[in-house]
Amino acid sequence: MAQAHEQTPSRQRVAVIGAGAIGGTIAARLDAVGHDVTVTARGENLAAIRERGLRIKGGFGAHTAAATALEELVEAPDVAILAVKATGAVEALEANRRALEGVPLLVVQNGLGGERAAARLLGHERVAGGISLMAANSLEPGVVTVTATGDTIVGGAEGERFAALLGEALPTSETPSIEGAQWTKLLINMVNAIPAIIGHSVQDVIGDPGLRRVLLASMRETARTGLAAGVRFQPLQGLTPLLVRVVAFAPRRVAQQVPLRIRARLGEVPNMGSTQQSIRRGQPTEVDAINGAVVAEAARLGRPAPVNAALVELVHEVERSGTFLAPSVVRKLA
Repeated sequence: MAQAHEQTPSRQRVAVIGAGAIGGTIAARLDAVGHDVTVTARGENLAAIRERGLRIKGGFGAHTAAATALEELVEAPDVAILAVKATGAVEALEANRRALEGVPLLVVQNGLGGERAAARLLGHERVAGGISLMAANSLEPGVVTVTATGDTIVGGAEGERFAALLGEALPTSETPSIEGAQWTKLLINMVNAIPAIIGHSVQDVIGDPGLRRVLLASMRETARTGLAAGVRFQPLQGLTPLLVRVVAFAPRRVAQQVPLRIRARLGEVPNMGSTQQSIRRGQPTEVDAINGAVVAEAARLGRPAPVNAALVELVHEVERSGTFLAPSVVRKLA
């Protein structure tokens, strides 16, 4: 993996589509280093940004960005970053298609292949893939709290351009395989579903032996499915290809050290995970693009992924009911 870029790009007009936890952090940091930033948002979040600015605090320091806030882009920027959840990507691209014609685009998203889907929809190949390894909460309109810092990984077409742009504002690295990096992030993102089901923090889930057993089972399914598909997992924040194989095949007492390392990296500030944050805001979750992606790829390969399939159903149950479930419901899955 390449080191973070040190050169300072010239001032650019940057559009960040989706000013949630990750998009809001990226937008505010780009504003802080002098770029002309426009963000798209909706509802209370849009109103708060227009009234009080886009505020970030926590791991990357405090800053209030005086970003232009719109429902949809009205003119083409120099570059754009799509940071909406996978469930809203198509709608966001359709709404801003005219402004994005021929514009270099970075898709920062959970799941697999978001940049390929965006390139097909927009009809041009100037699209890079991005992965955010920071942890952030956005539970108050217009305010993002970064609970754990981490790299933003970019790769694919236009990867060098966006590494240069983001490298001034955030820890940024390039990867030789955005697909392999996406699979490693997918493995890390297995921490999201269980907190969303029971309403606890990621740290509390990993600290509970019974819940950690289920989490590890979902991670095993992910690692084994990716390896069976021939994926070359890329190293991300200490999760190396060797550790992916440890997750996949080592005895449980050894393999559980990987989620415990993730817990240590998150620190002491409770992190709700992006899936639980969506539920608390009454928004659709990305569970189908995370755990569901494992189920779909496993099915394509003729392999089972029962734990991830069960977690998908339980997250959807919480979405429908608006009520978190007892931890015992999850513990019985493994």
